[in-house]
Order: sequence, then C-alpha cells, then structure tokens
Amino acid sequence: MTDGMAEDPSDTACLENVPQHVAIILDGNGRWAKKRGMPRTYGHKVGAENVERICREAWDIGIKYLTVYAFSTENWSRPEDEVSTLMKLFGSYIRSTFKTAPKNNMRVRFLGDLSRFTPKLRESMRELEEFTSGLTGLSLQICVNYGSRDEITRAVRQIAQDVKSGVKDPDEITEADISGKLDTRDVPDPDLMIRTSGEQRLSNYLLWQLAYSEFYFTETAWPDFDRAELIKACEAYAQRNRRYGRV
Repeated sequence: MTDGMAEDPSDTACLENVPQHVAIILDGNGRWAKKRGMPRTYGHKVGAENVERICREAWDIGIKYLTVYAFSTENWSRPEDEVSTLMKLFGSYIRSTFKTAPKNNMRVRFLGDLSRFTPKLRESMRELEEFTSGLTGLSLQICVNYGSRDEITRAVRQIAQDVKSGVKDPDEITEADISGKLDTRDVPDPDLMIRTSGEQRLSNYLLWQLAYSEFYFTETAWPDFDRAELIKACEAYAQRNRRYGRV
C-alpha cells in the first residue's frame, strides 16, 4: 500500500511488536472544523479523506486489520443537514474506494445494521465488499450504523432462534458461538483501540471484542491524526504487558 509514497525507514526501524489489528474511534471532526471557523461538515470531509491516508500508513508499518468507527447508531440524532452530508460523503468514499482499493490491495467490509441505509447505498457497499474480497493487503472494516449493544442484541436473537429451532442446546452455548454471530466474526479481536480528540470512553464500540485490547487516547483530532501519531500509539502498545488476566 505504499504506491506513490516515499517511505521514511527512520520512523519504523525501531518499531517492534506491531499490533495486528487496530480499531479507531474517529473523533473530533466537527470540533476540529469549528476551531477553524468552518462548518462541522467540512471536518467530516477532511476526516473521510484521512481514512485513506491512515490505511496506507497502517499497512506500511505492519498492521493487518484496521477497523474504524465511522457512524454510530446514535449519530442519526444529529442535525439533519449533518447526517445528509455524512451520507453523501459515505457514498463518495465508496465510489473512490473502487479505484484506490485495488491499487492499495485493500479488502473492505462494512459492519453494523445496514438495513437503515438507502437501497442504493446498501448495494454500493455490497458491490465494494465483493469487488475487494480477493485482495490480500490491509483488511479495512468500516463500522456504519453500528452500536455494540445492537450488534450483541442481534447476535443473541440469532442464537435464540437456533435454540428455538433445536439447532442449539442452550447449555452448550459458548463464547465462540456468540463471537460467531457478531459482525466481526471473520476478524480477530483488536489488539489496540485508539480514540482521537481527547475523549476517554468507548461510546458503544466493540464492547465484546475489546475485552482484552489495549487502549490509547490522544488529544489529536482525527483530521490531524497522521503517521507519526499512529506510530506513537503503536509504540505505547509495544510497551504494554498483555497478561489476559494471568500473572
């Protein structure tokens, strides 16, 4: 994914124990724009453009999976013009990714309850997933109309239906069964979760999957989050001792 990029080996030469899966809460777009006297929608536009850049940087430093929180189930309550702009940006991003994904060898998947989007947008998502399914570089998961409680609720409903139909004995339900019903069933759990713009909460993001992930919070707003900031997060991760509850 380094096509067109001048690699600087000095900033990755000492980077060890790179997280294989990084999840990011893309926070601060609106506040970033407001500080510059621009509408919140401008921040979302710049933030959307930054996703492509960070995807290239992530693969370049050795990250294999990147999952981004783009639009939550709660974001529908934002002002109508802002939601409308976000939907247009989302459609534009999908169209551009048909061109950039093959060049970057990047597979794209969408996580969340996609039923609320327009049929045209859902079809575009499905086509992009199919179009990139055979690519072998970075695996990008985009969480849209996503909320972890909603995801878990949907998983429980599926398991309940399996029990009702006799496919599953309730006494035999395992953590693996639940994981297998989640939107992330084909993706390993994140090693590192990054939230930008200073907030220190999960905001209903990957609650099941982040059980043993390392957290990294930065004051940097998402539009300003760059390669150097990503490396800082990975360096902090490399210094952690992940015990998974053991001594």
